[in-house]
Amino acid sequence: MLQNLSIQNFVIVDYIDLLFKPGFTVLTGETGAGKSILIDALELVLGRRADTSQIRHGCKRAEITAQFDVSAIPALQTWLQENALEDETGICLLRRIMETSGRSRNFINGHAATLQQLRTAGEWLVDIHGQHAHQLLMQGHKQRELLDTWAGESDLARRVASSYRHWQDLCQQRLSWKQQSEQNIREHELLSWQLQELTALHFSSEEWETLQAEHNRLTHTASLLETAQSSLEALSESEAAVLPQLSAVITHLRSLSNIDKTLEPICSQLQSSQIQLQEAVYELKYYQQHLDIDPRKLQEIETRIAAIHGTARKYRVSPEMLPELLETTRQRLEVVGNISNNEMLAEAEKSARNDYKNLADRLSQARQSAANQLSEQVTESMQALAMDGGRFNVALIPVPSGNLHGLEQIEFQVSAHKDLPLRPLNKVASGGELSRISLAIQVITSKIGTTPTLIFDEIDTGIGGRIAEIIGKLLHQLGETRQVISITHLPQVAAKGDHHWRVSKTAGIDDNQLPASHIAELDAAERVEEIARMLGGENLTATTLQHATEILG
Repeated sequence: MLQNLSIQNFVIVDYIDLLFKPGFTVLTGETGAGKSILIDALELVLGRRADTSQIRHGCKRAEITAQFDVSAIPALQTWLQENALEDETGICLLRRIMETSGRSRNFINGHAATLQQLRTAGEWLVDIHGQHAHQLLMQGHKQRELLDTWAGESDLARRVASSYRHWQDLCQQRLSWKQQSEQNIREHELLSWQLQELTALHFSSEEWETLQAEHNRLTHTASLLETAQSSLEALSESEAAVLPQLSAVITHLRSLSNIDKTLEPICSQLQSSQIQLQEAVYELKYYQQHLDIDPRKLQEIETRIAAIHGTARKYRVSPEMLPELLETTRQRLEVVGNISNNEMLAEAEKSARNDYKNLADRLSQARQSAANQLSEQVTESMQALAMDGGRFNVALIPVPSGNLHGLEQIEFQVSAHKDLPLRPLNKVASGGELSRISLAIQVITSKIGTTPTLIFDEIDTGIGGRIAEIIGKLLHQLGETRQVISITHLPQVAAKGDHHWRVSKTAGIDDNQLPASHIAELDAAERVEEIARMLGGENLTATTLQHATEILG
């Protein structure tokens, strides 16, 4: 339920802070006073796109805040928690700040939010019925959406549309196959041969690294042997080898250490070096013994490398890219294989068509049941709205081949008199009749919804007299179970409100004397005066005051 709406620097509103109550609240006031500005502000905080022209003249930004009690909307509470936007007090606080630069900032319970998140939350919180709703009823797609919503099958309708698209995609693939079958077959044969050749190569990135390292070693074996031998001679085998000379130096110094003890550490260091050099000689001899020239092994490696290079050149890739080419070829072959299999495509298309037909049949059954109920209830309401004998019918016109929206076209039909045939709504209803039928539909469909707050923005346009009183009763009745807010210019409707607010426009208090919109909740006496004003204008007479008192009951 909407608890509070705060508006600052918006159009002609300087600052307004409104506390809302349960039940049926009416807002009245002269034309241009700013009644619909409240709806505009609420729509913005619920995620509608902003327009900088709505920022009050001379101000840098406009700010709108709306507070809702969501303790009775568990689905919204769950969504808020999943998006880290929850408030432990059971409150949902929406805030929108618009700046003249065009920047807009949005918040939910103090957390930064996107416009889409505002819209998503708004779908649970408020349902706004605009004054041009009857014009939307003239559009076929709106009639279909309204029926599906009334039937509670909006999700099924989306599934039907998705299923139809899938079916048509497969149908298009099959037709494309017919047009490109020869090309697909040739591509399939080529890819199969390429896949066979690449698979037979048994190539991997790890093997390539090993081959290159082994080839490099084998091609330099002679040089490696020569270097190993010369190193051994320099270290231990020649007359001037390092190890014998080092041994002689150590022996000579050791003999002198008896004379000078400071030579002992030097002797120890040289002995350690002698041991390490001897170990290096042992390792070098082992390396030399196992380093054999193997021309046959080298030939095998060179042949393997040549085969890899030949395949890589053939497909115009580097050897390192061959494994990736193998996988790409395999994937493409699977795609072409599916496309080239007409029987498989035909079977998939048939299965998709059956799935669509099953879903569409379910939707048709739900629509037929909902159409009967909606037709009956709207027809009943028409009698109460001075359309005696009038009938309303939701027709389901078959579409045998089916389409994106199912197996039928939805058409609202009406007859203003019992002796007249049913005809499409947009061809027979007058402006006044259309307004009454629209109102009946909106009130009836609102009853089945779960949105806690319903707002009606001058939907009673073109209606007056006894019908206006009936409309007031309908809205008051709806307010017994939901929070209903109605902007109205009809005294008969305003008189049925549980709460009455008046919107007025006065000269501003700033230097430029900008106009400002104000809202005040009326007490009993003020309410009589407002109803009298709505009946007879600003010059109140005893007669209009008496009449207003009688209307208020």
